[in-house]
Amino acid sequence: MFKGLGGLGDMAKMMKSAQDMQAKMAQMQDDLDTITVTGEAGAGLVKATATAKGELTGLDIDPSIFNGSDKEVVEDLILAAIKDAQSKASERAQDEMGKIAESLGLPPGMKMPF
Repeated sequence: MFKGLGGLGDMAKMMKSAQDMQAKMAQMQDDLDTITVTGEAGAGLVKATATAKGELTGLDIDPSIFNGSDKEVVEDLILAAIKDAQSKASERAQDEMGKIAESLGLPPGMKMPF
């Protein structure tokens, strides 16, 4: 009686998988707000902290680098630390997305568009 409906079971399974993926992606987006990374420059004299989404949350500057004649060096170190933190944030976000892709059975290295 229901032989012609065999494909509907597969469709329901696909819909459930899509819902699961959507829930995992939403959770990951929330998690990226709480994961922090720290970028450094000048052998740790300047440290920038950011969320895994790349939002700068803190800046720590060793007072020993403040010398009036070294203004450009200090500015460069600050920028370098921020760029390092943003780079690490991007890498961490990709790692987290890779974990979700793996749990969904997607091929390794597949880039997700988020």
